[in-house]
Amino acid sequence: MIQKTILIGLLFFFITINAQNIKSIQLRPLQENNYSAIVPLGTVLQLSFDDLENDSKDYSYKIEHMTHDWRKSRLLSSQFIDGFDENTIINVSNSFNTFQSYTHYEVNIPNVNTVITKSGNYLLSVLNDYDEVVFTRRFVLYENAAIVGVQVSRSRNAATTGTQQTLEFTINHPNIRINNPQQEINVVVLKNENWNEKITDLQPTFFQQNQLRYTYTNKTNFWGGNEYLNFDTKLIRNKSLNVVRIEMKDVFHHYLYPYTYNPDLEYRFNPDINGQFVFRTLEGNTPNTEADYAMMHFTLYADSPFLDKSVHVYGAFNNFEIEEETKLEYDFEDKSYKGSILMKQGFYNYTFATVDKFNKVDTNEINGTFFETENQYTVITYFKPIGGLYDRVIGIGTGFYNQDR
Repeated sequence: MIQKTILIGLLFFFITINAQNIKSIQLRPLQENNYSAIVPLGTVLQLSFDDLENDSKDYSYKIEHMTHDWRKSRLLSSQFIDGFDENTIINVSNSFNTFQSYTHYEVNIPNVNTVITKSGNYLLSVLNDYDEVVFTRRFVLYENAAIVGVQVSRSRNAATTGTQQTLEFTINHPNIRINNPQQEINVVVLKNENWNEKITDLQPTFFQQNQLRYTYTNKTNFWGGNEYLNFDTKLIRNKSLNVVRIEMKDVFHHYLYPYTYNPDLEYRFNPDINGQFVFRTLEGNTPNTEADYAMMHFTLYADSPFLDKSVHVYGAFNNFEIEEETKLEYDFEDKSYKGSILMKQGFYNYTFATVDKFNKVDTNEINGTFFETENQYTVITYFKPIGGLYDRVIGIGTGFYNQDR
C-alpha cells in the first residue's frame, strides 16, 4: 500500500512538473491577426504549444462536444466527428538558434483524421503519455442560421454611467422555427472572448415574428475596465516597446517599465488588442521555432499592499488564468509588487488583477474602470429544440464599444 501511494505521488509530481513546462499555448484560425476560437463550422483552427523540456514527448489531442453550459453533451463521438476524436500530434519541431531550447507542437483541426460535423461548444484536451490531461482549451463552431445584431452603449444606470457599458441585441431567425424560446434558446455574452467575463441566463424581453429581442436595463451591463498595458520583445538582445533594461543570465531577462497604482486614475485612450498576444521575432523567419524566451520582470508601485488580496499579471497569454507563476510579491523596502514570467518573444497585452480570499478576480481595482474603454462583445446563440440531442450554435453577433473621438 505504501509503495502504491508513493508511486501515485511520484506520478502526480511528474504530471505537475510536465504541465509547468508547457508554454505558449495558442488555439486560433490560420488567418493573421485573428485571435478568436469562435469560428464558423468548417474553419481550420491551429493548436500550438511548446514543451521546454525539449525531449520530443508524445502528446495527443482529444475533442469533446459540450452543452451550452460546458457539460459533456449526450452525443457520441461518431455523431459529431467523421474520423477519430483522439489522435497523436505528429507535427513536431525543435527550436533553432535559441538560448531556451524547446520542442514545438502543432496540429490543425479539422484534419484528415478528424472532421467535425456539428456546431456547438467543444473542449480540446491535450494528453501526455500517461493519458493525463496536460491542458484544455475551449472553442466554438457556429452555423450562420440566424442573424444576431448587437449594440453597445454607455450604461443607462445613473450609478454606473461612468464605469459600465451595456448591450442590447436581437436574434433574427427567419429559417428556424422556435416554438418555446425560454426553453429552446440560450445565449452567452462574452467580453473580449474571456470566458471568465460572461453573462448567461438571459431571456428575451420582446417577441416578434422570427425575432427575439434582449433589451435589459442593468442585466447586460459589463464593467468597462481599462485599456490593456503592453510590451514587445521582438528584439531579444535590445530594448523594444516598454522594455527599460535587459540582462543576460541563463536566458535573457527583460525588465518592463514600472506601473504606478493611482486610485484617482483618469481614462486615457491607448489602442490595444483586448488582452491578446502574438509571437514574433526580428531575429528569425519562423517565430514558431526561432522566437526565443525571455524572463519578463513586472513591477507595480503601490504605497502599501492591498489588504487580504494577492496581485497577479493577467491576460490571454495563459488563457486569463490565475496561477502561482502570475503572482507578484510585495517588496516593503521598494514599496512595489514584483514578479517574473518566462514568455516567448512577441507582442503582449496584459493588466494587473487583485484576487481576494474568496478567489474573486478583480481587474478594475488597480487600473480602474471607465465607460470609454474600447471592448469587444460576442453574443453566442444556442438552439436546442424540445427533444433535441444537443445545443446547436445557430448564430454569432459581435459588437464594439468605440466612442467617437
